[in-house]
Amino acid sequence: MTSEREAFVHIQLPGKLDTVPAARLAVQTLPDGTSIGRFRYGDRYLARPDAVALDPFALPLAAQVFEFTALKGIPGAVRDASPDAWGRRVIEHQLARAPADLSEIDYLLHGPQDGAGYLSFGLSPVPPVPRRPYNRTHQLADLIATAEAIEEGRATSAQLLERMAPATSLGGARPKVTIEDGEVLWLGKFPEKADRVNLQRIEHATLKLAEGCGLAVAASRIEPVGAQEVLLVRRFDREHIAGGYLRYGLVSALTALGIDEGHLDRTRWSYPLLADQLRRWSEKPREDCAELFRRMVFNAAITNNDDHPRNHALLRTARGWRLSPAYDLVPVPLVSQERRDLAMTAGQFGRAASRYNLLSQVGRFGLSPEEANVHFEDIARSVARWREVFFECGVNAQDVERTAGAMLPQCFFATEPVAAP
Repeated sequence: MTSEREAFVHIQLPGKLDTVPAARLAVQTLPDGTSIGRFRYGDRYLARPDAVALDPFALPLAAQVFEFTALKGIPGAVRDASPDAWGRRVIEHQLARAPADLSEIDYLLHGPQDGAGYLSFGLSPVPPVPRRPYNRTHQLADLIATAEAIEEGRATSAQLLERMAPATSLGGARPKVTIEDGEVLWLGKFPEKADRVNLQRIEHATLKLAEGCGLAVAASRIEPVGAQEVLLVRRFDREHIAGGYLRYGLVSALTALGIDEGHLDRTRWSYPLLADQLRRWSEKPREDCAELFRRMVFNAAITNNDDHPRNHALLRTARGWRLSPAYDLVPVPLVSQERRDLAMTAGQFGRAASRYNLLSQVGRFGLSPEEANVHFEDIARSVARWREVFFECGVNAQDVERTAGAMLPQCFFATEPVAAP
């Protein structure tokens, strides 16, 4: 049986506090399971002098119907405002429904009231009103307990579930929630029972290490909660002004690349290809391409092999699109010293996280070989101080030693591929 669901797409325009209706999205599911999404901007929105395109290339401002069959019929710029893996678990828990019983439109409609970027969704052209105030730091203990209940499939109170909003589309499967503290919005990332190390401290220290390498990173801090700790990462898609929060647009690198997370598209998970797209999207492409190159080298230096395209994003302010600050930087200790790979292609030798590959296509990033070498050496020299930075950030000695296998592996400095045995 053919079915159809629809949602209205609302936007808080960059630099303004008002939310306005922007478009209508209808998704038709055919008997064979194929989904066809049809997106159309509203005529009144198109007539606004301050209207902005959700995606300047896939969804330009035009009075036409845009059709999508990939991503279950959801345009990439809309998908990026939907809940992440953890957010979906929260929604399923709140609704007491299995994933098979929920459509992509359901996840949009039941998603966070303050999701990533500047979009929100509803069943009518009237923008939805905020359902509740933001969580505060004094509620973190209850929120951690609620997250543990969701992880374990246990029942919890409706009041606590309401506080446990589904969070943003950025950040993956770990428990998290938006927190307001001091007129700043933070993404609170919780511990999990299965953690063998204090990942909150390690991620905080890694962000500080990246900052010391000259990278633009999201601000972070640790918030103690009894015997546990929560990592607070400042939301760079929000800015407080008198009267509320400005919301900035946000799209993932998946959307900029025009691809999906599935294995069929993984050949296009690529830093050079993303640099090509930055030259189309960014208001300052030379700066952003050089920044992307430095992040690629940093990820290789610390063995962050979770650097997939959803962990890179573009931010849309009133001035236009720019590469967002870096986030979700976590070292992954591995045994191999001969070969390590990133999640994305780094150069002409594929995903190899080694000097010979990282420097093989520097022209794609707008850099000369000399400039790229300087960036490489600067990052290697800064990362060499990682123990000092980690201890300053309160990482305990045991977790420092467990992380050591990730930092500056021998293969990172390799100037040519290792010959096959």
